[in-house]
Amino acid sequence: MTTPVCTSASTAATPATQTLPYPSFSSYVRARQPVLLRTARSLTANPSDAEDLLQTALTKTYVAWERIEDHRALDGYVRRALVNTRTSQWRKRKVDEFVCEELPEPEPVPAGGDPAEQQALHDAMWRAIMKLPDRQRAMVVLRYYEDLSEVQTAEVLGVSVGTVKSAVSRALGKLREDPELGLVR
Repeated sequence: MTTPVCTSASTAATPATQTLPYPSFSSYVRARQPVLLRTARSLTANPSDAEDLLQTALTKTYVAWERIEDHRALDGYVRRALVNTRTSQWRKRKVDEFVCEELPEPEPVPAGGDPAEQQALHDAMWRAIMKLPDRQRAMVVLRYYEDLSEVQTAEVLGVSVGTVKSAVSRALGKLREDPELGLVR
C-alpha cells in the first residue's frame, strides 16, 4: 500500500521551470499586502475573516489582471473588490429560523423596580452607615462592601474574630432600626 504524500501548494501548482503568468501581480501582492490587509480588517471583525476576504479579493484581481489598464490604480481596484466581496458575503449570510415551543429570549428579570427608588435606597443606606461609630462603620464596609470574610476583616483591623462578629451584629441592628431606611423600604 502506498502512502499519499502531500506537497506544498506552491510547488504542486507551479513546476520549477514554469514562471507565474503575471510576475508583476506577485510583486504587487508582496508590496501592498500589509496595507490591503489593514483595509480588509477594517471591514470585518475577525482577523481570520479579513485574511479570507483579502484572498478572495486578490483572486478576483488576478483573474482580471489583463483587463486592468491602469496599474497605478490597482489599490483602488482591490479595495473596491474587498468592499464588493464583503457586501456579497453579508447579503448571502443565511439566517435559519426554527419553530419552537419556547421563545429563545429569556424572560426579563425585574431589576428591583424603579432606578430612582434604587438610588434613594442607596443614598439612605450610606447616610445610615455614616451615622455608625467609626469602628462599626469600618467593619460593615469591609464585610459587606469589600466582601471580606470575618477572619480577613479581623486581620485588617487588628482585632479578634469575635469582636468583628459582635460589632457587625450591633451595627446591623442599628441599621435595621434606622427610621430613614424604614421609610425607603
